[in-house]
Amino acid sequence: LPISTNEARVTRVKNHVQLADSKNTARRASINDIVQEETIVRTGDGSRAELTFSDETVVRLAASTAFDFDHGTRALNLGEGAVLVQAPKGANGATIHAGSVAAAVAGTTVMIEYHPGFYKFLVLEGTARAYRPGHLGDSVLVGPGQMVFGNPDSALSDPVDVDIDRFMKTSRFTTDFPPLRSVKSIVAEGQKQQRQKTTKTLVDTNLVIFGGGTQVSVTDQGQTDTADRKPAAQVTPHRVQSLSPNAAPAIP
Repeated sequence: LPISTNEARVTRVKNHVQLADSKNTARRASINDIVQEETIVRTGDGSRAELTFSDETVVRLAASTAFDFDHGTRALNLGEGAVLVQAPKGANGATIHAGSVAAAVAGTTVMIEYHPGFYKFLVLEGTARAYRPGHLGDSVLVGPGQMVFGNPDSALSDPVDVDIDRFMKTSRFTTDFPPLRSVKSIVAEGQKQQRQKTTKTLVDTNLVIFGGGTQVSVTDQGQTDTADRKPAAQVTPHRVQSLSPNAAPAIP
């Protein structure tokens, strides 16, 4: 059945996912449930969900995430946790708000994580603009394979490079869900990075961010695998080794 431009449909549910309306009446989410504006979608520990909007924009929720929206994709709100957003070409585009940081996305696939005190914003394909509403000029273009991260109440950082191919192989946003419609574009961007590695334009590093934070650690390559360390309680659902001629950090 068709849905309006201000609604979304639940297209994937894993474990405990809850829908809470404006009156705080909560119910368990099921496949094909219609999600209205201002309904908060919450995922429990070890749980995940996917929403699809009428313009085919897809939002995937990681575990321990709270998410809602206003006016369809024009105002996606990440209360806490992590989401992957795939806004197809030709769609109206989407604006994601996470604390004091926002991002405008259209024809691109992005991941954003937010907890009080820090955020991470990664682009897998296409180009998006991250900015801080109310801070004129505090914005940055983020291209494929790039990430900005830090304190949402501080000026935005310059983008750093992360390994797209490793993200796709290890992120639960991709391993626990069917392939995204944008997967060919993402793979193509990953292949560009591999060619840049061959020419030493990009160089693998051993810098990584473990857990739900922004502290950069030096580690052996073998220690960056998901199975080697138990994540912190609040942690991105993936671990990505970084690559950069400037020794850029990576997403866990």
